[in-house]
Amino acid sequence: MADTTGVGFRSERGPVLIAVMLATGLIAIDSTILATAVPSIVEDLGGFSQFPWLFSIYLLAQAVSVPVYSKLADTVGRKPIMLVGIGLFLLGSILCGVAWDMTSLIVFRAVQGLGAGAVLPVSITITGDIYTVRERAKVQGYIASVWAASSVIGPTLGGVFAEFLSWRWIFFVNIPLCILAAVMLWRGYHESLGREKHRIDVAGATVLTLGLTLVILAVLEGGQAWAWLSWQSLGAFGVGGLLLTLFVLIERRAAEPVLPLWVFSRRLIVTTSLVSLGVGAVLIGLTSYVPTFLEITADASPLVSGLAVAALTLGWPIAASNAGRLFLRIGFRATALIGLAVAVLGSAALFAASFVPNVWTTAIACFIVGLGLGLVASPTLIAAQSSVPWEERGVVTGANMFLRSVGSAVGVAIFGAVANGVIARSGLGDHSPVAIQAASATVFFAVAVAAVLTITAALVMPRARVDEIEHRPVEAAAAS
Repeated sequence: MADTTGVGFRSERGPVLIAVMLATGLIAIDSTILATAVPSIVEDLGGFSQFPWLFSIYLLAQAVSVPVYSKLADTVGRKPIMLVGIGLFLLGSILCGVAWDMTSLIVFRAVQGLGAGAVLPVSITITGDIYTVRERAKVQGYIASVWAASSVIGPTLGGVFAEFLSWRWIFFVNIPLCILAAVMLWRGYHESLGREKHRIDVAGATVLTLGLTLVILAVLEGGQAWAWLSWQSLGAFGVGGLLLTLFVLIERRAAEPVLPLWVFSRRLIVTTSLVSLGVGAVLIGLTSYVPTFLEITADASPLVSGLAVAALTLGWPIAASNAGRLFLRIGFRATALIGLAVAVLGSAALFAASFVPNVWTTAIACFIVGLGLGLVASPTLIAAQSSVPWEERGVVTGANMFLRSVGSAVGVAIFGAVANGVIARSGLGDHSPVAIQAASATVFFAVAVAAVLTITAALVMPRARVDEIEHRPVEAAAAS
């Protein structure tokens, strides 16, 4: 796969590209492989009422750690933070594979989440460091191919392991991938950083982590583990809010703040992060509710329902791999608006199809939504990255990825409240096909509304073209 323009596996930066693709593959496969094996895990370990925490704790750990890792990547370099993330993900995978009950598995999933919080944003940051915007338009095809392959490999492997081997192989399969990614990164990626001393913002990082943990926990569990107006919910929101207020005060005085406040004053960065928030909400709405919808209303198997959701994650990389040609020609904002229009169309189609449950129509609608999101997520992130120099790129990438996680967390809470309300009013219970169909239709309509609201954020994006905002890659992050 040679590339005469210097973008490809045989180019000088090829080994780094391969390492980034391997690291990205870890997170991409993990996002789809577990869902299909949940029944087998519950049958082996028990704890049916606890299994949602397998996803919630991972999401929580990943979300709260992203800002900290991103700032550290700007401070001490990408390579050490990336290696720490891969190491934590490897450790978490091994521990998950030997878990003895549901509680231990949940705890070990948190370790995995802490690793993912470093791997995904820093790998994206490395790509932004070593390639220009025009080169990334081509490199995006390589990265997108990882997500495309994972969207099929993940559910398939999960089903195969759970049915023919053991669900524990879902985690053990990460071991050789982690080792290979770490070795490729160690040997192929070299940084030349200045020797100036940095002051790590320990107070800011600690307060931010605690505050985000409480707020996101309250959002994830409100209306689920406890009532929205319970003391647990009000306490978590209240204390979390106070800690985040304290965090702002700390950052104003910090020599090197973990999340600089200038991030919230730049229009391009704010608007692209808000778009990422909407993408997270739309994504979680489909991946969380489509499998249950198909399994109960269309009598689909877990493997089939997982593959239907995979249509979304297949459409995404197909569009993302071609998005570069579009934003180089018409700009980031116009590309994002086209993608959001497609996502709205797909969400509306999913809502309409939900009244006559069918695997194929649902999968097609998910595929259309994926096409739309692929034209939104990558171009807006590349726009934000390209507007800042090397020493700010990690923070900007982290802010974008963090807002996507927040969007998913808030989306889970809102869609869950909507679905539970519809099921409660039906009086038929949460195993009734009629109740699930009505609840799912309402959620899919809410997903379409979220996509429409995201358009407003994209409309406020600056109209700047690639050449007007691009910062060239610098020698501080060069591959050899």
